[in-house]
Formats: sequence, C-alpha cells, structure tokens
Amino acid sequence: MGQTIEITTPDGRAEAYLTGESGKPGVLFYVDAIGLRPQIEEMADRIASWGYVVLAPHVFYRDGSAADLAPQGDLRDRGAREAFFAGGVMDRVGALTPDRARTDAMAWVAELEKHAGAGPLGVTGYCMGARLAVRSAGWFPGTVAAVGGFHGGRLVTDDADSPHLAIARSTAAYAFGHADQDSSMPVEQVEALEQALQAAGREHVNEIYAGAAHGYSMADTSSYDEAGTERHFRVLRDLFATAL
Repeated sequence: MGQTIEITTPDGRAEAYLTGESGKPGVLFYVDAIGLRPQIEEMADRIASWGYVVLAPHVFYRDGSAADLAPQGDLRDRGAREAFFAGGVMDRVGALTPDRARTDAMAWVAELEKHAGAGPLGVTGYCMGARLAVRSAGWFPGTVAAVGGFHGGRLVTDDADSPHLAIARSTAAYAFGHADQDSSMPVEQVEALEQALQAAGREHVNEIYAGAAHGYSMADTSSYDEAGTERHFRVLRDLFATAL
C-alpha cells in the first residue's frame, strides 16, 4: 500500500514509510526501539485501511539507515530479541533526546500535513515511541487530537521533563495499553499516569493488558501476544474514529 520517502530535517535526511490515501486524516506512527522495518509497515498499512494516511519515520536516522540498523536474525527465536537489544539499541534510544525529538517532530508533522486532509492529527507510539507520542501531543496542542501509547516504558519519571507532564499542555484524547508486569512501566507509574490524565481533564483509556508482555504488539518478536495486539487495534481504532 505504501512507499518509502525521505524527509529533510536540520540534522539530515530521514527515511519514512507513508501509506494510505492522500487527503484522509493524518496519523503519525512512532516506532519501537527496534526501528522501522516490515512489521511497522504492516501495522501502518492496517491503520491506513481504516481511512487514514499514516507516516512512520525512521527516528534513528542519525545512526544509520533503517536497513543498517535492522535485526539480522529472527527476533522470534529464543534469545534473539535479547541479543539484538544488547547490541547498542538502548544507546540509540538514549541519544534521541527530547530536544532532538522535538526538532524531528516538527519535520514529521510538516510532512504528514502535506498528505493529510485538513483537521487534527492522530499519533500512536510503541515502546519508546509511546514517549514520543505523548511528548508530541504537548508540542502540538490544537494539532494532535488523539494519542495512542502501547507497551510504553518510562512514561512517568521524576525528571523535570517527564513525558507525562506533556499531557497538561495537550488538547488530545489518550488511549494507553500497558504491558503486564512491565518493569519499565510498573503499576505505580500507571497510577501516576492516570492521575495526570484526570488532573488535565483529558478523555482517556489507561489499561494494563493482562498476560501481555512488553512489546506484545510486535509479531516479528518473541514478545508477541495476539490477544493484546488485537485489543490494542480495537482501542486505537475507536480512539481515532472518535477524535479524528
């Protein structure tokens, strides 16, 4: 359904996957820490089939092309996912600071708006992409009307720029589907996120998916959970249908 395009940012040129019919409401898709790959394209195509135009940028473009950074083995094999993450993935994630991500987001939104129809945008993010999705809502109030965040980690921290603080600056509705027993997003953080959503008066769903491990939506890894994945798609589709 889609095509690979290039987006110019202040720090270089980034690949992105664009899918769906031009003129439809726009959705920005933030990848997980594994990066832009066929699995992401398949998920973006599915969202586009609901009546949206979807842009999934290669957020790690500063570190190499999507192909260069992609896993070389099958992450469904025993130990393969863990080995991949031990190869510097988290260094890339850490290097994508909020300042860098904000500059990038301006480029992502500008590109998406070239293809989308008039009206608000939706954003969805996975793993560390959920943090980027929440931050984007705070960076673009009045533009981002819906945010999905699934198996996100460290959405609530003690830092002065914790992602959850962006909720109060946003004008979006939210849907969160947290992984079960996720050390990067424990129950205490889920509860603190709930408090932030309620304090800001944002429409939201904030749930833990029982039995679904961190990374549950990614069918190309050993963390995949079909029930959690299909639940997240239902929740996300309802969110976008209401808000966009």
